Amino acid sequence: MELSESVQRGLQSLGDQAVLDRSSFPVVVDACFRSLLSSRGDPAVLDLPELKHVDKILLKQIHAAATTFILEAVKHNADKSTISSSLEELTFNTERVEIFYSTFQVCRKEKACFIGRGPAHIKDVSWRLQYQMKNGQLDKVNEPFYLISLSTENGGASEDVDFSCTAEQLQDLVGKLKDAAKSVEKASQM
Repeated sequence: MELSESVQRGLQSLGDQAVLDRSSFPVVVDACFRSLLSSRGDPAVLDLPELKHVDKILLKQIHAAATTFILEAVKHNADKSTISSSLEELTFNTERVEIFYSTFQVCRKEKACFIGRGPAHIKDVSWRLQYQMKNGQLDKVNEPFYLISLSTENGGASEDVDFSCTAEQLQDLVGKLKDAAKSVEKASQM
């Protein structure tokens, strides 16, 4: 796995015992996995009493690096030797590699690494044609536009996505959706 310099620096800080002591390290690792597994980002994921002594900016850099590493490991279906060698190159000691990998395995066994951040599923679509006569500056506009509402569901939570578009933009969207449907149909026939 190739990692950027900023990710490597963040992981080196995660592995540094002077930055995170024995009790803080597993808390940070657990917080990184929890933030990836939650369907909505929790801004307070790092606001834990065990981490009050760690510089907030450094903690955010560590979190960003660790989550990037986790996602890359999942993406490449990394095994224990790959993860271990990558972390050991970044000055992780054996104990920290084991803690990190055991947490990674729990995530992988539950297949939770593949759930949570997926795209929402569209359940329903509604639309309405509107006509704009004037704008806020009292200029005549006289243009039709469409109000589109998509009812979506992600992880059991329902949410509406509303947007407006002109007739040309709607035609472009419909064309792209048709292209996507053809691609999916073609891929399923292979």
